Amino acid sequence: MGGALEAATRQLFDSLDRKDAESIIRAAAEDVQGVDEISRRWMRGIDELGAYTRQLVKMVGDVHTAISDVHETVLGDIGLMTCWIEQDYTLEGKRQHVSAPTTLAFRRESGEWKILLFHSVPLPPEEK
Repeated sequence: MGGALEAATRQLFDSLDRKDAESIIRAAAEDVQGVDEISRRWMRGIDELGAYTRQLVKMVGDVHTAISDVHETVLGDIGLMTCWIEQDYTLEGKRQHVSAPTTLAFRRESGEWKILLFHSVPLPPEEK
């Protein structure tokens, strides 16, 4: 059974799979930072990440995310979570598959865990 950070992370990816940009944005801290395989750059602050998220949910379709290899650590009001994601989605009419080590940092704000950092950059497929 996972802890609070795993639950928050699963809720985040559920919101992404449903393409619910506003739910994703509400889950983030004002000073959030993030990078992923589509943006290919660091985004800093809720305004930048919010604009990207609203654009992203219009660009992708049929999103399905599975999380495994979860490990969470809570240090007072800061939480760290590492996991592995397997994600499939359609981008510009082409099916994409992502296999990525993923790190999230959280900060507890008014009793609620807010995403402070999202770092997920896929690894290329292993050569056989």
